[in-house]
Amino acid sequence: QVQLVESGGGLVQAGDSLRLSCTVSGRTERTFSNYAMAWFRQAPGKEREFVGAIDWGGGEKIYQDSAKGRFTISRDDTRKTVYLQMNSLKPEDTAVYYCASDRSLWRRALSPNGDEYEYWGQGTQVTVSS
Repeated sequence: QVQLVESGGGLVQAGDSLRLSCTVSGRTERTFSNYAMAWFRQAPGKEREFVGAIDWGGGEKIYQDSAKGRFTISRDDTRKTVYLQMNSLKPEDTAVYYCASDRSLWRRALSPNGDEYEYWGQGTQVTVSS
């Protein structure tokens, strides 16, 4: 089994920054560095939506349009951790944020589709007040 644990959420004011972390553990044969990682979020009463993803090499990243220019995803394979740096936060960023690990080994093209991710964390709450 693979476990993903997010941390770093909290209550902040509009314009503030937060850095979320997601650390992966379990199944030692499933090498963290060989899989793309992604962040999703879900606001109350809304569907889960894609935020951003980073490929297994760390060289390619994609973002949802509302995250571009404000959010940065990165990874540290030595720590088996993926990060989401969120700047200039807005009230509409309020949601539970989830990290997810790709279903496919060495995926060539990143996907914003949640079905392409096999393992998920339990989520961390981000609340942005106006």
